[in-house]
Amino acid sequence: MRIAELSSRSGTSVPSIKYYLREGLLPPGTPTGRNQADYDDAHLRRLRLIRALVDVGGLSIAAARAVLAAVETPDLPGHHLLGVAHGALDRPHRRDPADPAWKDARSEVMALVRERGWRVSDDSPALDNAADAIAAMRALDQDDLVTLLDTYADAAERIAERELEVVIARRDPARMVEGVVTGTILGEALLTALRRLAEQAASARRLPA
Repeated sequence: MRIAELSSRSGTSVPSIKYYLREGLLPPGTPTGRNQADYDDAHLRRLRLIRALVDVGGLSIAAARAVLAAVETPDLPGHHLLGVAHGALDRPHRRDPADPAWKDARSEVMALVRERGWRVSDDSPALDNAADAIAAMRALDQDDLVTLLDTYADAAERIAERELEVVIARRDPARMVEGVVTGTILGEALLTALRRLAEQAASARRLPA
C-alpha cells in the first residue's frame, strides 16, 4: 500500500508517518520509485504501537524509541520487556526525599511490599509515588485512610494478576507492550471511574438519602 492508504487505514496523518520514518520509529517501506515506497500490515501494526506509546502513554520520541528497541531485541525476557514499557510510563514527581515524613511513608510502603513477597526493584518509581500519597494523607490528618493500605494492595494484586494473564496470552512482544501501555493508562482511568461508581452505590446503601 502507498503512504496515503497507510495513513487512511491507520488513522495517522501523512506528516506524522513521515516524521516517524525520519525518527526511525517506523521502518522504511519497500522502494518502488523516486520518493515512493510500499508499506504492509507490519507497518500498520507498528503505527498502532507508536500511537499507543506517544498518544496514549504520552511518551517522548526518545522514550518510545527505547521501548521499540526492547520490542525488537531478540530473546529479551518478557519480564524485562514489560518492565521497559512500564518504566517508560512513569513521570517524575517533585518531592523532598530528605523529608522525615516522606521517608517514613516510603519505609511503610517497602514494609508492605516485603510482607507480601512482591519482587520489585528498590528504586521503582511506583514506591516513591505510593510514598507521596501516604505522606500527603498523613499531612491532612487522614491516618484512618492509611489503615486501608492492605485493602488497596489486595485489590491491586488481583487486578495485576488478571491483567498480566491477558497480556501474556498475546505472546507477540509488540502486542504485549501495547497492552501494558493501554492497560496502565486507560485501565487506571477505567478503575477510577468504576471505583467512584462503587462509592456512590455504597453511599446510597449506607447513608441517608
